[in-house]
Amino acid sequence: MIKQYIALAAIVIIMVVATVISLDILPNSTIPLSSVEVTEYQGQELSSASDFRENSIKGPQYVDINSYHLEVDGLVAHPRNYTYDQVKSFQNYQKVVKLDCVEGWSVNILWQGVLVKDILNEAQPLPPANTVIFYAVDGYSTSFPLEYLQNNQIIMAYQMNNATLPPERGFPLQLVAESKWGYKWIKWINRIELSNNSSFQGYWESRGYSISGNLNESFLK
Repeated sequence: MIKQYIALAAIVIIMVVATVISLDILPNSTIPLSSVEVTEYQGQELSSASDFRENSIKGPQYVDINSYHLEVDGLVAHPRNYTYDQVKSFQNYQKVVKLDCVEGWSVNILWQGVLVKDILNEAQPLPPANTVIFYAVDGYSTSFPLEYLQNNQIIMAYQMNNATLPPERGFPLQLVAESKWGYKWIKWINRIELSNNSSFQGYWESRGYSISGNLNESFLK
């Protein structure tokens, strides 16, 4: 009887060892997941985040969202300093807008975010202000006429194609500068200044690019 128990125990041990070995050598099962990004919106085919080319002045910026603030100052009645969540608490909007780069490539993206004019209205620009200057974490800057932002539905995006902006695409905030060349689409925005300096030259504007950046005009001065 004892020999039978020993034999049975040996068989059980062999089976357990065999099972463990078989689990170790099984390939990891892969469960396909759908892309976080949507690829189509209302019948329009969308580009992907991977379709952009990296051409920022200092490479992708990795912003600590816990310490991030968006400052709105200059010629305003009520300077503001927003956290990321406070920016997202504004009414959000979405629309498909194509970005055209001066390098010759373009992308068609569903952008989601807040209207710049809603941010400006809360700060209340003072009468001398005629220009809005955007600054980025990496030192980049560009500007727009105040009326361009007040008279158009210009989005400051925190999502693209239903996914949070990746660092390479400007997280936490990228300007969707409709009807403007791509160099006006500033990423990693951390400050908005209201100014009366309509001749302000941002990073590329000070290097020979047009201040207006209108798509229907040459991007060179």
